[in-house]
Amino acid sequence: MSPIITAILVLSALSGVLTVLLLIAEFFFANYGEVTIDVNSGEKSLKVEGGANLLTTLSGQKLFLPSGCGGRGSCGTCKCRVLEGGGPLLPTETPYLNDQERRSNVRLACQVKVKNDIKIEVPEELLSIKEFVTTVEKITDFTHDIKGLRFRLPDGETIRFKAGQFANLFSEPYDEVRESTSRAYSISSAPSDNKALELVIRYVPNGMVTTYVFKHLKEGDKVRLIGPFGEFFLRDTDREIVCIAGGSGLAPIRSIILDMAEKGINNRKTTFFFGAVSQKDLYYVDEFKAIETAHSWFRFVPALSRDTTDHPYENGIITDVVARNYGSMANIEAYLCGSPGMIDACEKILTGKGMPREQIFYDKFS
Repeated sequence: MSPIITAILVLSALSGVLTVLLLIAEFFFANYGEVTIDVNSGEKSLKVEGGANLLTTLSGQKLFLPSGCGGRGSCGTCKCRVLEGGGPLLPTETPYLNDQERRSNVRLACQVKVKNDIKIEVPEELLSIKEFVTTVEKITDFTHDIKGLRFRLPDGETIRFKAGQFANLFSEPYDEVRESTSRAYSISSAPSDNKALELVIRYVPNGMVTTYVFKHLKEGDKVRLIGPFGEFFLRDTDREIVCIAGGSGLAPIRSIILDMAEKGINNRKTTFFFGAVSQKDLYYVDEFKAIETAHSWFRFVPALSRDTTDHPYENGIITDVVARNYGSMANIEAYLCGSPGMIDACEKILTGKGMPREQIFYDKFS
């Protein structure tokens, strides 16, 4: 082994050891004591114990920021402005912040450690986010890997949300998982159904929350939900609408369509393209077909990407199906929900047909 390689390995090992020692030292010896979090220039003043990240600390004070990944630093949704006391911007934050956000002191709350007095600014609407201890009223197997869940709110409590928004669902400890964790799931029910929440959840192998839902959760169990969050909701315009979703991404689109039907929004032609692999991956088909029959402004277009059997649906990848149904889309707005890859592919198709990016809406969970 050459001296250069040996030196590199030694330095890497020393760096690793030093990092571990620093973490151990901070864990055992750092005592930040009580610190103050000033929220929105004195609107709230929180006395907290220092040491945890800002997202967790605020949650402990019942001030809930959106978090699609449960605080792992992989979704970029827990943004707030840190005006003082947050320390330097970390490399783990920069991929999720644009130049304007960096200049405006926007940070990821899950990456900011509360070590001293800190001043932050959050959107006013987040101050009204609520925590609910709900009861699992019904669990429905829609497909082999998608479940529908209905959660009943406690007696006397209601929730106000915009169709398309999401809530955070918390798991309980199970098997080798020792702590509660959360993930974001779009609300699939209509806002008028304000004494309950419905979610659509797709199983993710080894996913901490989806494993809890699929293998441990039962009807009658108590479950903690926090919400509503998100900027994915129907804009008040007169444009034609295209909705595109795949898998459990159907959830917020269903909420939006149900809300439009209930409110009598019949002046906006709306087409919902739903992508699936085969017929066994389709669900809510009868409900959407019934809405299509009852409302002339709505069209439901399921598309199967790999199904060679006889069926009445479109064939092909959902982006290809959308592309062949439209010429120019400059005066249409789109609502998307699915995997980040699907969102990117849809954006490419839509903008390629003339749709401005500001007319494309989604919550891009990772």
